[in-house]
Amino acid sequence: MSLKPLVIDKLVAKVPIIQGGMGIGISLANLAGAVGKEGGIGILSTAQIGYQEEIFEKSPMRANMEAIKKQFDKAKEIAKGGLIGFNIMAATFHYDRYVKRCVEVGADVIISGAGLPINLPELVKGSDTKIAPIVSSNKATKVLLGLWKKRYNATADFIVIEGPKAGGHLGFKAETLKESIETMDAEVVKIIETVKTFEEEFNRKIPVVFAGGVFNRSDIDHYLSLGCSGVQMATRFVVTEECDAPDAFKDSYISAEEDDITIIKSPVGMPGRAIKNQFTERIQHEQIPIEKCRSCLSYKHCDRETIPYCISETLLNAVTKDPQHALVFAGANAYRLKEKTTVKAIFEELTAD
Repeated sequence: MSLKPLVIDKLVAKVPIIQGGMGIGISLANLAGAVGKEGGIGILSTAQIGYQEEIFEKSPMRANMEAIKKQFDKAKEIAKGGLIGFNIMAATFHYDRYVKRCVEVGADVIISGAGLPINLPELVKGSDTKIAPIVSSNKATKVLLGLWKKRYNATADFIVIEGPKAGGHLGFKAETLKESIETMDAEVVKIIETVKTFEEEFNRKIPVVFAGGVFNRSDIDHYLSLGCSGVQMATRFVVTEECDAPDAFKDSYISAEEDDITIIKSPVGMPGRAIKNQFTERIQHEQIPIEKCRSCLSYKHCDRETIPYCISETLLNAVTKDPQHALVFAGANAYRLKEKTTVKAIFEELTAD
């Protein structure tokens, strides 16, 4: 069967695939634009999006604000009318400024996780930008959508469920990851039922998109059979020619074996999935001094005096220096990637009847 388009209010993605936002420096204009061009939704990560700007070290916030427009405009040009949006972590320092800037430049969608984006509806009010929270449980879905209804008389335009096989920061406890993987399908069904109650209350369709471990067409068909309207994929796009990451970063994925995919403890207090290397070994037994604070996270998410290492600094090192000595986030299926490819080839594979 052919895949049906993903319809989000008045937005229509011809292919129900959203490319996940990967920061720092992985999901930028070239990758997002290529995905949008193929009919999916390309996503730019705002995490230190301006790291390549000349003024970044002197004024990271200003660099990021300028880069949001530059990267978005470039992605839109590449996408040739395709859909482009942003992933913004709710834990971001000055979160409201990032959201408003993305709305200002014309973002089609904003996807927000790494904490509950409690005030997101207020920040996009009056705009055409569609919003989606990232949730990992039915409980979080009920709490957030209930809060949005009570506080703003608003709801989500779509929902992204991020499962325990995702890369990067995870909304699950490290000690229960295996159990969470086994019970995730049942949780997806519960979340979809919860979303239906808000669909009825607001008299509108709220598509549910699943993310985390989606690798091939069989995976897509599986989540569509559970009631999802689409999927979000990130890891598969890392080794494409269009991905903005440097070749050394992509090679980390290609050379990884199954045993190299590991769970680390992030300084933001969440478990994260990454590729085992010299850095992940080092953080197990020593605290790494912060060379420079770039105020990337809100103070409640980062205690600069006690954190074992700076998450922003090591993610920057992964794309600007040697990824073997930095944090390389990756999904559970990263080891299955054995050669470089293109965004077009991936879409042709995933959309074949």
